[in-house]
Parts: sequence; C-alpha cells; structure tokens
Amino acid sequence: MDLMAAIWTQTACSEREHYQGERGSKPVFNKIKPDVEFYLHYCDTIQHLRSFAGYTVQFMVLIIMLLKVALRKILNRTALKAVTAGAALLSGLAAAQPADPEEVTRGAYLARAGDCVACHTAGPDSPQFAGGLPLDSPFGIIYSSNITPDPQTGIGKYTLNDFSRAVRDGIAKDGSRLYPAMPYPSFTAITDADIRALYAYFMNKVEPVSYNPPETKLPFPFNIRLSLVFWDFAFVKHERFKPHDDSDAQWNRGAYLVQSLGHCGACHTPRGLAFQEKAYTESSPVYLSGALVDNWFSANLRGDSASGLGRWSEADIAALLETGHGAQAATFGSMTDVIKNSTQYLHKDDLNAIAHYLKTLPPHGEKSAYRPDAPALDRELAAIVSGEVELPGAGLFQSFCAKCHKITGSGEPGKYPKLAGNSIVLSENPASLIRLLLKGSLTAETNSSPEVQKMPGFAEKFSDRQIADVLSFIRKSWGNSASPVTDREVTLLRQALKKKP
Repeated sequence: MDLMAAIWTQTACSEREHYQGERGSKPVFNKIKPDVEFYLHYCDTIQHLRSFAGYTVQFMVLIIMLLKVALRKILNRTALKAVTAGAALLSGLAAAQPADPEEVTRGAYLARAGDCVACHTAGPDSPQFAGGLPLDSPFGIIYSSNITPDPQTGIGKYTLNDFSRAVRDGIAKDGSRLYPAMPYPSFTAITDADIRALYAYFMNKVEPVSYNPPETKLPFPFNIRLSLVFWDFAFVKHERFKPHDDSDAQWNRGAYLVQSLGHCGACHTPRGLAFQEKAYTESSPVYLSGALVDNWFSANLRGDSASGLGRWSEADIAALLETGHGAQAATFGSMTDVIKNSTQYLHKDDLNAIAHYLKTLPPHGEKSAYRPDAPALDRELAAIVSGEVELPGAGLFQSFCAKCHKITGSGEPGKYPKLAGNSIVLSENPASLIRLLLKGSLTAETNSSPEVQKMPGFAEKFSDRQIADVLSFIRKSWGNSASPVTDREVTLLRQALKKKP
C-alpha cells in the first residue's frame, strides 16, 4: 500500500464505520476531526514501519506531518467546513440515486410473500403499512408499527443496516427490542439479497404516512422490553436459510418460503411456556403440527392422513393457497386474509414449491382417523337419512347444516366444504369448529376464487350442549373418527370470545 496515500486518507477522515452485515456495502464517512494527537499516533506507527526506504522515508514523512499540524492552525475553518459539507453532499447524492426498478419490483413481491400489509395496516380504510392494528397476544394488545418511509413516524431514517436489524433481529433503530408478535424469529432466515430488495421497495415505492400508532402498554413484567434480550438468546437462532444439498431446487425454494418470508410456523407450530415456537424447521416433528392462535386452531400441515395433509395432493395445496379452496376444503378465519393479501399473488412456481415442501413432512402422530370404506358406513348413512336412528346432534345438522354441507357430508365443490374426511373436522383440537359454529366466518376473497360464501354463526341459537352435540355428530359420521366435543370446551371458548376487545 502507498504509505503517503494511507497517511493523507487518514488525515482527511479519522473515524470510519463499516456496515458489516451486507455484501457490497459501502463505507460511511461520519465526520472530519483533525487533532494533533492523531498525528502523534501515526508518528508512533511510522516508527515501527520497516521498508527498504527505511528511516529516510520516515524522517521525510515526519517533517511533512509536523508542517501540516502547524499550518492547520492558521487555515480558515470555513474552508474545512466547506470540505465537510461537500463530503456530506456527495454522500447524500449517492444515497439519493434511484433504486434498481427490478429490485424494487422484486421487493414488492417479497413483501406480498411476507404478508407485511396484514399486520401493518389497521383496517380496510386505513393507509397501507401505517400500522396501528391491535394484535391480541396472551400478554395483552400489541399495536403494529408504522413501516412507511415517513422520516418522523415511520422508517424513513432507517439505513439498510437498521432495516435488516429490525426485520431479522427484532431490534428497532433506537435499540429497543420488538415484541415477537413481529415474527422476526422466522424472518431471521431471509437472505441478504431479499432484505436489500425489501428495503428498496419500502423506501422507494411505499407512500410515506405521518401517523403515530397507539402505544403498546403491556402489564408488568411484559412491559420490560429489556427482558426480550434473554428471550431472544434462549429461543431464536439467528441463522440465514441454507439450502439442503440433498434436496432439489423446488424443495429448497419451498422450504425457504415456508420458514422465512411465509413465517408459517408463527401460526402453525405449537408454542412453549415462554410463548416461543417449539421449532423453526422440519428437523423437529412438532414443526407445523398445528397450534391454537387467537381462539382458532391453525391446521396441522404435516403428513397425517386424517388431520393433516396426508390425503392432499400438491395440486390441492397450491389451489388452496391461490383460491382459498382445495381438496374440497375452504379456508376460514385469519387464513382468509393470508390468501387475500399474500398467497394468491405468488407465482405458480412458488405455490408449487411450497406444496412440494409441505408434502415431504412426515406425520406427527394422531388419534383421529378417516375410514370411508368402513363396512357399517352405508348402513349408518341410510339410518341418518331416513331418521331411523336419531343420534345426538343429527336433527340439528339436518335442520341447519345439511342444506349447504349435504346430508352425506359431501358439501359442494368450490362453495361449501366437504365435512366427510375434512382434516379440520378431524383435528385433535376442535377449537376452530367450535368458533366457526359460534361466530361463523367468510371464505377467502381472491381474484380467481368462486364467490365469497358466508358461514353463519349460531351463538344465539344453540346452547353449549347443542353445539357440542352437532359437532360430535359431524366428527363421528361418514367415516370420520375423532374425539367428541364436550360442553365445557364450548363454554370456555364462548367465554373467551366474549372477552376479546
């Protein structure tokens, strides 16, 4: 290295910080700070240099540096400020260079895949990404933040490094910890290239909105964000996704989308006592095995034949993610928003990759079963249709459910889900069935799906015993074999729904 060039460079800028997290990142010059001690420090350094020029070159450099110190004292400080301002201007101009349009477009697609709009938009009439949506957690209400590029209330002052730390490490620009309602434990697997694309999109395409969302005020001790440092240390693996060499490209793409941007485990993986996801990859048998979230039971996505995706084809899974209907089933609850805002916009290749990956997950283990070829099935079905045998709940089903779902439990493809062999019907946890019957739901609204259908709620019509009876009837008919629903399960969920804000 040229010795004189090194000395002049250090003289012009004594403090330099490098962003270490991204490839190809550029140094950021903070300020110019001349100081006599600076030169003395480098004098000491020079005394240890060994080159063929030896002490002659060192003596010449020392004289030059001392002269510069003396002359610096009589230089016009205005000139120095002008140099500083010029450097800042050049830095600003570099930052203001237009982003690569292709990268911005890709970032928009990735934001769709991550379903950022769902949590960071307060409602259908609210500005996108401005935050303020109340998220119901076991510890209280958490309000989503403003992630528009507004410099005062949003992320407008975030650097790429700041953005990466927030998304992948759960740390805001001011150093405060984000509650893991923001699924950064999954987002930590996002690649550097995708983080850059997301940053380019949010900074260049999203409209800035000046809005301060309501402040999150959790009760003690959950309001102490410093404790999240220990939670993070104990439960989050800060690792980027690494493709598996023994799997094909489609499997790796599906695994990446499911584990990172899709953050599927945030809802579909059971949580531990500290509200942590029990697993983040397929290496654990509980990963994506179903979980209770906001009084819904998110489906088991593993290969279990009755309650999972064992009988689903890859085409069924891809269709459900695109249209909200697949394998004669239909989405409901919060999953309809995921499809409406996110998965319906994914490329066919990505939908197929997700389906391919999910179909490789082995069964978790289940107690329920589906036996459509059971010897007594035809006789039982005939008895139900004729009314010869009045089973508990059968009368209610015929009066209120059979019009859409049919007395045979076959439903109507593309409109009303089939109940015979339905994996949600056969779930170990009947919470979703109970909530559907109490409050009802809508099917997903998509660009290509059939007309939105409404499942009415029966909380005012049916008692807890009646709801338990009709659901137990459904879970035991048409070859279905799952545990009965109890009155107490209905009572507890009804009470929980009344407590929701």
